[in-house]
Amino acid sequence: MQNQEYLKLIAALKDNILRSRYNAARLANREQLLLYYSVGKMLLERITAAGWGAKILKAISADLQKEWPGLRGFSAENLKKMRQFYETYADFQSVLIGSAPPNQLGASDLKSNFPVLAELSIHSFLEVFTSLGFTHHFTLLKVKDLSARWFYMQQAAQHQWSYRTLEYHMEADLYSHKGKLPNNFNDALPFSLHKQATDAFKDEYLLDFINSDPTYEADLENEIVTNIKQFIMRLGKGFAFIGNQYRLTVGGEEFFIDLLFYNRILRCLVVFELKKEKFRPEHAGHLNFYLNVLDDQERQPGENPAIGIILCREKDNTQVEYAFKSMDKAMGVATYKLTTKVPQSMKDVLPSPDDLVKLL
Repeated sequence: MQNQEYLKLIAALKDNILRSRYNAARLANREQLLLYYSVGKMLLERITAAGWGAKILKAISADLQKEWPGLRGFSAENLKKMRQFYETYADFQSVLIGSAPPNQLGASDLKSNFPVLAELSIHSFLEVFTSLGFTHHFTLLKVKDLSARWFYMQQAAQHQWSYRTLEYHMEADLYSHKGKLPNNFNDALPFSLHKQATDAFKDEYLLDFINSDPTYEADLENEIVTNIKQFIMRLGKGFAFIGNQYRLTVGGEEFFIDLLFYNRILRCLVVFELKKEKFRPEHAGHLNFYLNVLDDQERQPGENPAIGIILCREKDNTQVEYAFKSMDKAMGVATYKLTTKVPQSMKDVLPSPDDLVKLL
C-alpha cells in the first residue's frame, strides 16, 4: 500500500514523533538546567552560612555517589560550576525558579541591573535561556558584558550551535564584528535584502585552522579549500561551496574567481577574493567585473544579484568607501587573522600580570 494518502499518513506520523522527541528533549534540558541552578543556590547559601571550606564539595560529591552509584554530572568540579552558575544569575531567581508574573523582565528588579533585557517578556527570555545546555551556559560565563552574553545566547539558541561552535564565535568576537562589514549594499541591493546581507557578513574572520601565515595568495586559498568545512562554519549559516578558481570566459579570455559560494538565505552567488596584501582600490574594480559577469552568465531566474567580498590582511575604511562610490555591484571588504593568541616575541616584551598590577 503506497498510495498518496498512505504516504501522507506516514509523513504526518514521523513529524509528530520527531516533534514529540524534540519537545521531550527540550523539557529534559530545561529541568536539568533549573536543577543545576537550584543546587548551586543551595550550595552557595548553606556552605557560606556554615563556613565550610572548599573541600566540602568533594565530600558532597562522594556522598551523592554512595547514595546513587553511577550518578553523573555531580562531581566536585561540576558542583563548583553549579554554584558559580547560580551566583552569576542570582538576580534571576524569581524568573528561573520563582513565581514571577509573565510580564516584562523590565518590570522586576532586573531592569536597573540588566537594561539589555528590560523589554523582553519573561517567556521570551526563558525560551532562549532554557534551550541551551549547562555546558553552553558555563562557556558563556566567560563573557562578562551582559549585552554580549545575551547576543551569544540568542545566536546559539537560534542556530543550534554546539558549545565548540559557540566557543569559536566568542573567541572570534562575533559580537563586535557581525554586521560591521564596510559595504555598498544599500546602493547595490534591493531594499528587502539590505539587513539580511549586512547580517550575513563580518568585518573580520578568524581563520585559526591555518597553522602558519601563507606566503602567497594561492597558499592561502589552498589552506581554505583543504579546510572548507571549517571555513564555512566561520562564514555562518546558509553558505554552500561551489568551487575555487571558478572559470569565467569573456571575449575569448579566461578569468578565475578565487572562491565561489551560494547562500541559500540570500539566494545569491557569493564571491570571495583573497588578498595577502592591504586592500587597494583597484581590487574593487576587478571584483565588480566578476560580479557583472556572474549576474549575466550564471544567475538563475528568481535569484538575487551576486555579492562579492574582498578578504584581505588590512583595510582602510575611507579608501574602501571611495573605491565603492562608482561600483554598481554589491560588495564588501573584510580582513582576516590567523590567531587570537599573543606571539611569543610579543610576550617577551610585554609586562607580566603582576607587573601590570604594580604599574596600576
